Amino acid sequence: MLGQLLAPVRGRLWAAAGLQVVAAVAGLVPYVMVAELARELLGAGDAGRAWAIVGVAVVAVVVRIVTMGAAVTVTHLADAGLQLRLRRGIVAKLGTVPLGWFTARSSGAVKTAVQDDVNSLHHLVGHAVLDLVSAVVVPVLSLAYLLWVDWRMALATVGTLPIYLLAYAVMMRGYQAKLGEVAEATARINSTAVEFVHGIAVVKTFGQARRAYQRFARAADDFSARFRSWVEPMTRIEAAAQGAIMPVTVLLVVLVTGTALVSAGSLAAVDILPFALLGLGLGQPMVTLGFGMGALQEAREAAGRLAGVLAAPELPQSQVKAVPDGHLVEFDQVGFSYDGVNEVLSDITLTLAPGTVTALVGHSGSGKSTLARLLARYWDPTSGVVRIGGADVRDIPPGELVATVFQDVRLLRMSVRDNIALARPHATDDEIYAAAKAAQIHDRILALPGGYDAEADLSGGEAQRVSIARALLADTPVLVLDEATAFADPESEAAIQDALSTLAAGRTVLVIAHRLPTIVGADQIVVLDRGRIAQRGTHPQLLAEDGIYRTLWERSR
Repeated sequence: MLGQLLAPVRGRLWAAAGLQVVAAVAGLVPYVMVAELARELLGAGDAGRAWAIVGVAVVAVVVRIVTMGAAVTVTHLADAGLQLRLRRGIVAKLGTVPLGWFTARSSGAVKTAVQDDVNSLHHLVGHAVLDLVSAVVVPVLSLAYLLWVDWRMALATVGTLPIYLLAYAVMMRGYQAKLGEVAEATARINSTAVEFVHGIAVVKTFGQARRAYQRFARAADDFSARFRSWVEPMTRIEAAAQGAIMPVTVLLVVLVTGTALVSAGSLAAVDILPFALLGLGLGQPMVTLGFGMGALQEAREAAGRLAGVLAAPELPQSQVKAVPDGHLVEFDQVGFSYDGVNEVLSDITLTLAPGTVTALVGHSGSGKSTLARLLARYWDPTSGVVRIGGADVRDIPPGELVATVFQDVRLLRMSVRDNIALARPHATDDEIYAAAKAAQIHDRILALPGGYDAEADLSGGEAQRVSIARALLADTPVLVLDEATAFADPESEAAIQDALSTLAAGRTVLVIAHRLPTIVGADQIVVLDRGRIAQRGTHPQLLAEDGIYRTLWERSR
């Protein structure tokens, strides 16, 4: 999955890796030249050769600066291009998936994929690739040169590396699983934080701010516990491992071994210098390699989640554009399953006549919201068909015939004017004002600093009326309502009810009823039980029956 995501920038990464190889080689040259210069100055002392060595070192430094700068530029341009490509691809994908895909996922989880997971690829593309190249090239070439100088000293210089490698192997056990657990805990923090911020007006209205905050605190504590249980043991092991390859430790080994060999007459004193210069840096690439592998693992996890979003099933788009004849709504033997195994709805046959109100009632989990969302095409039925004006809703362009007003209102971070005009971006100001007046929100908007040009920052009841104005402006013949006053404060409820009355006039309306007194005047009440129609009729007719509706009514009083 990671390879597929990186495919568009693979050529640039290879080019950057090549530049980094040149930079790594050039970076070693000055250290080698220092050792050679020491031999020259302590030996015959040929001034011309000494200056030539200095010249080679200077050229190598310039080459390193140029090639390293070029490599970093290439990887960061590749990273910027990849992030742009991925975010555009994700946004395009999110525009094609069924609306129900979002209801099954929290906004925090979507934010993690769109923002955090794309950012997780930055370190890999922008930095880790170059670090990994250096971490391989520098120690290999350094060790090759040191082996050429003296194989005994070279082996002693790298003698502590196995200790670090063994400790690293211990630290990496179960890394993938632990990383996944931390990612899940992070997603929960994101979800609870987003939900807390979006719902603060509602929870404070009902005095539940402390409870809502506690959910976030529990998510944060869970993340902290998981992260500490993973990191603390690793930190202790890493500290010991770092001690084995830290420069002062390697220097001590070099000096002790070198002194012994010089004292034995089997090594020239000047030959200790290359090991004191290059040997001290052999351990650091191992640390860099460890961080690079960690970045690679994190990127693989992020790539898996991104691939999951990019592979989400799209809402099928029909090649046939049907033209409905009127706005009679029909559910014809409709069935639906979320997982393909357990049916949520079974054999739903229902007709909604134009200009009437049909209310869906039933116990929680009976399938009310699912049925209503099939009409708005959040999903497509797994069996049967939903029609409007005799046309299959799958053959009707989305948003043309059905408007929705749900209790969970989300206004976008744009002006109130643009929020109302979402369905009709080219609507005139007069049309927007008329919709706002009918929705009982015009005067409140004018009172905002900036009026209609102010950013939408409204209370729950006010936001609900903006959503009703949006639906009025869309002017669709079919309307789906999910108890739009369920979370409204008492002051807003009357205004919302008046606005809904205006909105519903002359339309085919499907209402998800949570409070039965609000739908006693419905033309048709449909009682759902475990995904099937258990009763249907008017309020007086259903009260006369000994069934679920009467039980629900008695409980609601």
